[in-house]
Amino acid sequence: MAFVTRQFMRSVSSSSTASASAKKIIVKHVTVIGGGLMGAGIAQVAAATGHTVVLVDQTEDILAKSKKGIEESLRKVAKKKFAENPKAGDEFVEKTLSSIATSTDAASVVHSTDLVVEAIVENLKVKNELFKRLDKFAAEHTIFASNTSSLQITSIANATTRQDRFAGLHFFNPVPVMKLVEVIKTPMTSQKTFESLIDFSKALGKHPVSCKDTPGFIVNRLLVPYLMEAIRLYERGPPGFPVRPLELPPPPLQSQPEQLHGRPRLISWFSAFD
Repeated sequence: MAFVTRQFMRSVSSSSTASASAKKIIVKHVTVIGGGLMGAGIAQVAAATGHTVVLVDQTEDILAKSKKGIEESLRKVAKKKFAENPKAGDEFVEKTLSSIATSTDAASVVHSTDLVVEAIVENLKVKNELFKRLDKFAAEHTIFASNTSSLQITSIANATTRQDRFAGLHFFNPVPVMKLVEVIKTPMTSQKTFESLIDFSKALGKHPVSCKDTPGFIVNRLLVPYLMEAIRLYERGPPGFPVRPLELPPPPLQSQPEQLHGRPRLISWFSAFD
């Protein structure tokens, strides 16, 4: 009887340990790599929803510009959200800003973070070098996520030893306004990691959708064929299309949207969606 009891207790203990290890990560501290438009937006919404944030970029000048942009964005939000109580609006802005620290040394700040969100240049080599380095300094429980809109998440995750704690977290511009977030799960991403990111997205007030690690995920996979057809129609002569799809072109067209026949400049971006 005593033997059976001991076996039962060991079984319960083992089950409890397994259950504890499978618990989702509650993200409280976020490190955002990249102080550009997307990175600053992610930092803003995270700080505004009660998370502590460290925003990282290469220079103090870039970070100062990022913080200024965040403050301006927050004041717009506060003006609308606290229209009848300006004082509360000011307090909201100050509290949110106080939750955002900055750093030029990513490796020194990821040791205690729950989530690292990367929002840097769309270059696989650069992203891989960043995550490979951070993987050596981040805590074991830390989740890594990339905000890439077109690169394969698996290819980025393979630069680390935490493929099970790596996923895509694709926000849309402007981040404080757009509700949709694509949560990309690779074949190696654990269910715990995936659910943790779903919960985090909801905590930001966003609407997360699950995606497989396929070119373009969901939105860009639908958007690119739409834009390509718009270009073909334009080549045949302006069709007078009322929605003007070419006013929201992909990155290669944004600098020179009038040069619609410059197809060689589009190949590298569009080829991923073939």
